[in-house]
Amino acid sequence: MKLLSRFPKLSAFRFLGPTMFALVGIISVAVTADQLPTKQDFQATPPTTLGSPENSSYQAKYPNEFATWKATESAAQNTQFGGSGFRDYLAEHPNLVMMFAGYPFSIEYNQARGHSHALEDVNGTKRRNDKTPATCYSCKSPNVASAMAREGVAQFYGHKFDHYVNEMKNPIGCADCHELKTMKLQISRPGLIEAYKSMGKDVKKATNDEMKSLVCAQCHVEYHFKGPDKYLKFPWKNGLKAEDFDKYYEENGHSDWTNAISGAKMVKMQHPDFEVFQQGLHGKRGVSCADCHMPTKTVGKKEFTDHQIQSPLYMVERTCANCHSWTPSQAKSRVYEIQSRNRELLDRAERVITAAHFEIGDAAKLGATDADLDSVRKQVSKAQMYWDYIAASNGMGFHAPQESARVLAKAVDLGQECRLQAQAIRLKFGATGPLAIPDIATKVKAQAFIKPLVEAAAKAAAAKAK
Repeated sequence: MKLLSRFPKLSAFRFLGPTMFALVGIISVAVTADQLPTKQDFQATPPTTLGSPENSSYQAKYPNEFATWKATESAAQNTQFGGSGFRDYLAEHPNLVMMFAGYPFSIEYNQARGHSHALEDVNGTKRRNDKTPATCYSCKSPNVASAMAREGVAQFYGHKFDHYVNEMKNPIGCADCHELKTMKLQISRPGLIEAYKSMGKDVKKATNDEMKSLVCAQCHVEYHFKGPDKYLKFPWKNGLKAEDFDKYYEENGHSDWTNAISGAKMVKMQHPDFEVFQQGLHGKRGVSCADCHMPTKTVGKKEFTDHQIQSPLYMVERTCANCHSWTPSQAKSRVYEIQSRNRELLDRAERVITAAHFEIGDAAKLGATDADLDSVRKQVSKAQMYWDYIAASNGMGFHAPQESARVLAKAVDLGQECRLQAQAIRLKFGATGPLAIPDIATKVKAQAFIKPLVEAAAKAAAAKAK
């Protein structure tokens, strides 16, 4: 009954049982929004009620919230598959170096740490160079919305990253999600407003409960950079599922890079946490991101929202136990069971997709033309995009276990079909048997293997551009 204590208005339904709770949740899942004409190129602006980007300016009036926000600086011991500490994904899964060959993610790909480290991590990443656009700052600082309001959104995106290095002083904080005077939740980033407009909806009509997830959805989503000015866009026009994104990118022909091994044009999923969460039971029943990642906390006699945004597994008694009659060990066991199965499916997909890249690349070496390889390159791109829809989202499949399993099964199936066709092409051009995969068992070995391929691809691209 802890859930009823947090939501007293539900106490009248105490004896109606789980059916009523399911019904209430299902009804609440849809964002309350007026239908608006679809206008994909609509450009929003930051609200006029932006708060101060200086996070410390909120400390005196909101000491508990500020203190817990500051606690995101701490790097607690990682959970089995996530957490807020350091984790090198390439070292743990060297196949990713192959899958991202020719893209900065093959150089460095680390787990995101707490919000307090957002600027530190983006400024220090090896993926950054002199061509990096300012768009990469979009979710790293409340100074972003202030700069957009001053200069214009498109103008902000159009600058290079280094243009704002001295201005971006505050990591993710208060003004990213709250109005200045009332501290009411608000959307400060144009990308989410534009994404809802592209679906014919108005995010300003969202309820307060929905806003507890939507302020997170400003950043924890899939996005891409459009055009030479790197305008940030969410691929939500057709919906939030993997197939919807597949259709979107197929329609506009967007790709992020060309894989240096297979020559396939690829799409890199970012972190579609909100989209995947919406496909799961918690999302469908109206549970918000804040319910699990920002539970209430009591200091003295005052109850407030804990702003040490982190894994619910660090605080099971205040998260899972609000609704489930599990002990902390039982809750963690259930979560890890789901996540372990998801990790197994990810591993299977990574092995299949990596092999497909190698086999397509070998077919090209044997003499297969771009026309010969067009179909298999598209297949491996699709397989990897479906894999990345789950791999890049946080939660290791827990946010939507069934959907995660379905999408990863599709990734494996597409990858295997690709491999069968690639093998037929290889045989046609003289291969005498299966391709031996090189030794890429470590991050160092994998990066050393792709280095000459990446350099050759860059040289060829430069020559073509001239």
